[in-house]
Amino acid sequence: MDVEIRRLEARDTVVIAAAFTAIGWNKPVAQYERYLREQEQGGRVVLVALVAGAFAGYLCVVWQPNYPPFRERGIPEIQDFNVLPQFRRKGIGSRLMESAERLATESSPIVGIGVGMTADYGAAQRLYVLRGYVPDGLGLVSGNKPLVYGELVTIDDDLVLHFTKSVAD
Repeated sequence: MDVEIRRLEARDTVVIAAAFTAIGWNKPVAQYERYLREQEQGGRVVLVALVAGAFAGYLCVVWQPNYPPFRERGIPEIQDFNVLPQFRRKGIGSRLMESAERLATESSPIVGIGVGMTADYGAAQRLYVLRGYVPDGLGLVSGNKPLVYGELVTIDDDLVLHFTKSVAD
């Protein structure tokens, strides 16, 4: 399969937003325009996967994430990892992850990632464990705030368990 992984370019913003609109996801052009600005300012890198020239997926490497334990330790975080359904289970996600992990070694021997706790994230949960990611040991967070025993929370996309992986050679 002809897969190209490259950084986000201005011409991608409309294409990516349209691809997600077509599958019923709310990922507006403004989101990718913001990502592009942040990439140009050095705060994130957006890696885009193309299959035979067609958009297939992307992820972001954020150098100073909002999750305090990663930010304080200088651990870059892989965020907003998405592969279009028709391109899943073809190794594209793994190619994106490999590229992100290589990129992360420029600033840290460890890379982090957070994953949601609902079944919607089941494939991602499995992928991260199979790629050698382990929980960071700090438990669940909601809105980047640690949860305490007995606390009631809403089960949504903000309920996350963070993982890390050593990417040093």
